[in-house]
Amino acid sequence: MKTNSILITGGLGFIGSNYIDCLRVQNPSQNIFVLDKITYAADLKALYRWKENSNINFIKGDICDGGLLLEIFTKNKIQGVVHFAAESHVDNSINGPQSFVETNIMGTFQLLEAARKTWLDENQDMKSEYKKARFHHISTDEVYGALGEKGFFTEKTAFAPNSPYSASKASSDHLVRSYYHTYGLPVVTTNCSNNFGPFQHSEKLIPTIIRKAIQEDPIPIYGTGKNIRDWLFVTDHCKAIQTVFEKGTLGEVYIVGGDNEKTNLEICTAVIKILDKQKPRLNGKSYFELITHVKDRPGHDFRYAVDASKIKKELGWLAKTSFEDALETTVLHYLRSIKTL
Repeated sequence: MKTNSILITGGLGFIGSNYIDCLRVQNPSQNIFVLDKITYAADLKALYRWKENSNINFIKGDICDGGLLLEIFTKNKIQGVVHFAAESHVDNSINGPQSFVETNIMGTFQLLEAARKTWLDENQDMKSEYKKARFHHISTDEVYGALGEKGFFTEKTAFAPNSPYSASKASSDHLVRSYYHTYGLPVVTTNCSNNFGPFQHSEKLIPTIIRKAIQEDPIPIYGTGKNIRDWLFVTDHCKAIQTVFEKGTLGEVYIVGGDNEKTNLEICTAVIKILDKQKPRLNGKSYFELITHVKDRPGHDFRYAVDASKIKKELGWLAKTSFEDALETTVLHYLRSIKTL
């Protein structure tokens, strides 16, 4: 499915900007409107990557601004939405949850309302010019809570969020679902596992490991470092998003994962092995000696693992990048841009 004009919210963020990079290669003629508030998580350098693409239009704005959203939808005849914009740093949600409630819940509500008012008539039927419109909501596996040593999250797993961040995302997921069942708004949702790759914010685990190591600072690992995540390379995730946007069944949820369960300590070890090879320390020692275990954060979920069989079986998507290749690509990217970490 192709749309004339697509709105990407949070397009200067990590996953959003990578998605736009993929989209401009796959559909070079796609008319793209990028909406971003430019918070600390935004990467303004992404605009330089797109400066030769005249069909990529940047708008600075807040998804909580309903008037702005309605203007964007109506003026540009937005036919598709891929909604990345969110407060997403768990530690920040513990220290300051209000912005997570405002952006992730109220912002999603305002975006849904703008789509409803633009795409549906007074009888809540799709207007003829928006028959192919679609709203894709990007969410996280953290809405499902935590797992023990066995089992996997599926699309039927009950929500059990354990942080203000995951609670706000769970709320937004419910809002999106309700707009499909109440109004017939054409929505799809994806819940992904832990992403990694180029252009990720410096606060995240892999960039932090690299930055601290290169600066000869202690590399902080929460608790024992045995918390487990499924790691998904961002390029594979972006291809999954486009697959669901184009072929996903309306009203459905699709879990996306990389089939790479690793502890935080295993991730740290793998990164350090690459660093020891690519940028050895001047003292000849390994970066391993910089690993420092710090106090665990409140509500730190032990394990996330997902069953992505639905998107594989129904839509034919597969993560095609090996974890080893993806991690090396990621580390080399940050070594080239170490001053920005």
